[in-house]
Amino acid sequence: MGTFIVEGGKKLSGTIRPQGAKNEALEVICATLLTREKVRISNLPDILDVRNLISLLADLGVKTNFIDEHTCEFQADELDFEYINSPEYHKRAASLRGSVMIIGPLLARFGHAVLPKPGGDKIGRRRLDTHFMGMVSLGADFEYDADAHLYKISAPHGLTGRYLLLDEASVTGTANLIMAAVLAKGTTVIYNAACEPYIQQLCRLLTAMGAKIEGIGSNLLTICGVDSLGGAEHRCLPDMIEVGSFIGMAAMTGSDILLEDVSIRNLGIMPEMFRRLGINLQIEGDNIRINQTDIYEIETFIDGSIMTFADAPWPGLSPDLLSIFLVVATQARGSVLIHQKMFESRLFFVDKLIDMGARIILCDPHRAAVIGSGRFQSLHATSMVSPDIRAGIALLIAALGSKGTSRIQNIDQIDRGYENIEGRLRSLGANIIRMDD
Repeated sequence: MGTFIVEGGKKLSGTIRPQGAKNEALEVICATLLTREKVRISNLPDILDVRNLISLLADLGVKTNFIDEHTCEFQADELDFEYINSPEYHKRAASLRGSVMIIGPLLARFGHAVLPKPGGDKIGRRRLDTHFMGMVSLGADFEYDADAHLYKISAPHGLTGRYLLLDEASVTGTANLIMAAVLAKGTTVIYNAACEPYIQQLCRLLTAMGAKIEGIGSNLLTICGVDSLGGAEHRCLPDMIEVGSFIGMAAMTGSDILLEDVSIRNLGIMPEMFRRLGINLQIEGDNIRINQTDIYEIETFIDGSIMTFADAPWPGLSPDLLSIFLVVATQARGSVLIHQKMFESRLFFVDKLIDMGARIILCDPHRAAVIGSGRFQSLHATSMVSPDIRAGIALLIAALGSKGTSRIQNIDQIDRGYENIEGRLRSLGANIIRMDD
């Protein structure tokens, strides 16, 4: 477990390019299990979660060949099915949330899958009912071994297409069911599907492999099952959450940063929501420039009421961005209510921001009211622990914008989602070092 030592109050400047999208990478890597042929994926982020998932697939028997640090070829032509029953698989898959998207491809292609209760961020309950209910509707048999904490699902006679109305627009649930349906007999209709850009990217990879999917980009998908899929090449989008993170860093430090090749059309309402916080953000082609030299002021609604930022299914605001908006708001002029609807533990990191001098009222597990200080009451440095990826990056943003030197422990959590973050920040002028505990 490592520690970041961060000297705050340094202005940043320069140009930076976001890494490949973490959430997309986890989905498309799992999709390589659907074919015997080679699938090449480029612009993969070199982060802990992606490396761990690739390692897990390699132990399952997938041939992996790194062309460079961001491009990998996968070929799942000789899998070792005994491995999924081993204690080692159970332990490793349980530590990685992305492993949940293995079950759709395994069930579709081989008729059987086993999954330990997955881990990941400690941000509250993250149920898997949508995944398994959908697979049972497609004809699978489901069993949960409560003693071993194992999910077992099988379809020895294959899956059959059905009309699925999802109880929630779960991103990973939608991804799993799409991957299960592409090899099912007949037609599957998925309504209330998640339609985030990364789900769209998964669908594009699958169609390049030979799948038949209609409605890409909407919440109504029609999938005609095929007998088999082939190889393909795919490039991951830039990571929108990292784009938001760098915008937040520039705002908090009063800096001039150019973000290159951010895929503007796939950012949704995020740029406009930063503008509502008062951030000076300019779109230049497919780049974003943040030149934040003045105090920024939070807008109010038209009737004068306090601005509210809430997460919502795409094209609404991603829940992964709310931690960033919250910390940026602490140094704005004005007030905002942050409403994290999806996860009941994701706002608990605000106690560290309060220790740093932020004026925040945690109303309940889902809502926090931020009374911005307008930089008149700057945050001061402290020691803190990163509880999860998104809270970790929010605390790092706070440390960069505070007075003094902060320590952030448990930075393995940040490494799960951000590639070489300290090196990239140093290239912009930040004073940050990594220490191994």
